[in-house]
Amino acid sequence: MAARYSKAASKKVGRAMHERKKGKLKSGSGKKVTSRSQAIAIGLSEARRAGKKVPKKAAKKKASRKS
Repeated sequence: MAARYSKAASKKVGRAMHERKKGKLKSGSGKKVTSRSQAIAIGLSEARRAGKKVPKKAAKKKASRKS
């Protein structure tokens, strides 16, 4: 079975997690990132931009509205 993520993608996520722990990771708006899941998302986004093997982003589900 083939791996879903490349080792390089894993390194990007690891670096983002390390920066978050040190308090140096910033989001696009310039605010400090404290959320673990946001740090992972940033790492995966960087890996995607660098052309590493990462699955496509999951499509957001539409919220059903009650009339």
